[in-house]
Amino acid sequence: MRRQDVTRKTSETDISLDLLIDGEGSSTIQTGVGFLDHMLTLFSKHGLFDLKIVCDGDLEVDQHHTVEDIGIALGEAFRMALGNKEGITRYATVSTPMDEALSTVSIDISGRPYLVYRVEGLKDKVGNFDTELVEEFFQAFASNAKINLHINLLYGHNTHHMIESIFKGVGRALDTASQQNSRIKGIPSTKGTL
Repeated sequence: MRRQDVTRKTSETDISLDLLIDGEGSSTIQTGVGFLDHMLTLFSKHGLFDLKIVCDGDLEVDQHHTVEDIGIALGEAFRMALGNKEGITRYATVSTPMDEALSTVSIDISGRPYLVYRVEGLKDKVGNFDTELVEEFFQAFASNAKINLHINLLYGHNTHHMIESIFKGVGRALDTASQQNSRIKGIPSTKGTL
């Protein structure tokens, strides 16, 4: 069972997280940031991950620490839950429409963290959520999951839809890349390690 619990406690956040990679898309998300809760619920649903997150963050300062630290914890959980990565598909590319918005996400579960984030045209806020934190979240996630993550927003004009397309797409791509394939024997790399 590819499952991992992570707790992360700092002077800025206190996070408890449980991830099941081979789940059914059920989630309980309580971060104190409503828009992030919504996006992580979509990530879980469309990635078919079972995900529980509770976070008590210093929201009296702003949302930055909460969003970034959840990205760190989720990345750690994903990396640890994957184990030695034997038999995984490793790569995936998906395009995800959300009404007028379209994003493409490509992933390599490579052990080499890198984020390419080509997203333009977001308004500064969705409700009280700072949209610049989307990049911070995925930078933290990619670095701690140790994956290569390319996010390209092709077009859109509604900021909520644009970000929703991205979170759904990352979930879908992670689901595909993390799936075990009976035709793949051992580690899917000529180096013998990921």
